[in-house]
Amino acid sequence: MKYSWWCAASLAAPAWAKLTLVPRDAPAVVEMSTERNRISNPVARDQTRRMKRANSVQVTLDNEQTLYFANVSLGTPKQDLRMVIDTGSSDLWVNAPNSTLCENKKNQCQISGTYDGSSSSTYKYVNPYFNITYADGSQAAGEYASDTLHIGGATLKDFEFGIGYISSSPAIVQTSHSTYNNLPKAMVDSGLIKSNAYSLWLNDLDANTGSILFGGVNTKKYHGSLQTLPIEPIRGIYAEFIIALTAVAMTNSSGTTTYNTQALPSAVLLDSGSSLSYLPNDIVRLLYNDLDVALDQSGNGYLPCRLASEDIKVSFTFTSPTIEVSMSELLLDVGSGLTFNNGDRACAFGIAPAGNSMAVLGDTFLRSAYVVYDLANHEISLAKTNFNSTEDHIVEIGTGTNAVPSATAVNNPVTSVAGEGSGGPRIGGPHSGTGVFSAATAAATTTSKGGAVARPTAMPGQLAALGMVGAGALLVL
Repeated sequence: MKYSWWCAASLAAPAWAKLTLVPRDAPAVVEMSTERNRISNPVARDQTRRMKRANSVQVTLDNEQTLYFANVSLGTPKQDLRMVIDTGSSDLWVNAPNSTLCENKKNQCQISGTYDGSSSSTYKYVNPYFNITYADGSQAAGEYASDTLHIGGATLKDFEFGIGYISSSPAIVQTSHSTYNNLPKAMVDSGLIKSNAYSLWLNDLDANTGSILFGGVNTKKYHGSLQTLPIEPIRGIYAEFIIALTAVAMTNSSGTTTYNTQALPSAVLLDSGSSLSYLPNDIVRLLYNDLDVALDQSGNGYLPCRLASEDIKVSFTFTSPTIEVSMSELLLDVGSGLTFNNGDRACAFGIAPAGNSMAVLGDTFLRSAYVVYDLANHEISLAKTNFNSTEDHIVEIGTGTNAVPSATAVNNPVTSVAGEGSGGPRIGGPHSGTGVFSAATAAATTTSKGGAVARPTAMPGQLAALGMVGAGALLVL
């Protein structure tokens, strides 16, 4: 989950180079649509995953309730693949038809596709060192190869990627391969886009599609102006998309509650591969108490599904920009059978405690934000998303000394990581020392809006741990 793959190249850029949006009649961009497909248990899936860790190209994204996919093709003739979009990782790899994953879970590979190098006339072997190690001890291994990649109407020749032969899961955490150009950098080198940057628009929870725009920004997909923040280095290395979260608040019919705890400011990772968002434990404890979140025996949080229609918002502030997330984007339907004592259907709440891990803003946050990831200059630009927009105005991301049109750099942004502790690294503040959020303690004081004790009474059979689905992962960090 590093973007150190492109770090050496980006550090060579002049210090004065800034993100610049250039309006052109034919911007150099690559656009790829995304699609979302429903998964039965995003909570369990996240738990499994967290054990592991104006030229533009636009691509449509598929929405799978909490997983986002894009369709690409590899090879000559084309071999179609359905790949996971994950901004928390840095590589692209696929399963071979005879991989251990495909032999054991053929339905996954039939849906997502596989890649067979022997069937492509443009396949080239690179080396045998493709190797992914997971935190739970499992591995995926195979070879590195290059071939022609077709993505969002664009073509990349000799694109390097991994092929998994021994694999138990398509989820990617890291590889031991030496530095090479990942997808956005390869697009820059090929002349498809001008800058090593892209923007992500996931759209709302009910939408089937969104888009990722390599080398460009679609100004019709957000409200207001973009505000730019620095990415926070960890031990001097720009390894992940980490920015400083400085405030969290909740607004309902009773007013607005701001959570002033020692947990803030906090380093948070922007990760589209995470279904839920994970905040420092102190904040989650207060938020759960105010919302009357019920916990199951595993500590997973639930609220009545009917609350999705109420005017309740959780806001996230990053020194200056504030992104509001409505309750309709925070409640995930995990299927029939999960109910409260009063008969209300239960939905998973999309915010959970980070424990001793890094705080993460996943899809339950990212759907409400338009995010520009500027890898070349180590910056993130944020704006409030424009849900279900059908209009387009695409501008090219260039390089130079000019500021981003309609975007401003945040004045005096919080920086510098102060240390690590409960809930992940802290920025500019002491360690809170609270430990992992206790499910038993919180459940004893949780009630439903109707006054009955709000504990889930029936757990549907599909709430079993499950891994990511797909032939591989399109990792664009």
